[in-house]
Amino acid sequence: MPSEEPIILVPYDPAWPEEFREIANALRAGLGPAALRIDHVGSTSVPGLDAKPVIDVQLSVAALEPAAAYQGPLEALHYRFHTTNTDRTQRFFLGPLGGDATHLHVRETGSFDERLNLLLRDYLRTHPDEANDYARVKWSLSETFRNDRVGYVRAKEPTIWSMLRRAHDWAQGTGWRPGPSDA
Repeated sequence: MPSEEPIILVPYDPAWPEEFREIANALRAGLGPAALRIDHVGSTSVPGLDAKPVIDVQLSVAALEPAAAYQGPLEALHYRFHTTNTDRTQRFFLGPLGGDATHLHVRETGSFDERLNLLLRDYLRTHPDEANDYARVKWSLSETFRNDRVGYVRAKEPTIWSMLRRAHDWAQGTGWRPGPSDA
């Protein structure tokens, strides 16, 4: 996405879970057994957490390559493959239907990145004070990096890694494991 797009945060919207369910139902119908998991991740998946109004969906597949098992069905659902994504641990799609209000992250089931995203989501869901602190950081950074999406993401990294260290300790103490797929 262009770096010039302004960073726009909004208060938590209780409609986001339902939006995710509609997206997930369409993905499940279009992908069938290729979709091993479909999960709501990112800030919109944490009740009460202010966020950019973008639903992040994590689609877990058996393997990223060959991509034919999921790319064709996703394109049939009007998702657009983001060709400039440099993250080799996922495939990234925008859409559907020409919109950018859904970000679809395709990851291998059982991979570090798949589990990391589920861990952070579950940790923030069970630690509302952490989610509130994270929201304050995001609001501050959104003002500093209003038109610099890359700078905004990079500036959040120390906060995210700090939360992940605490999430790891929490997971060790509770025996956390990913629950069932959201859809």
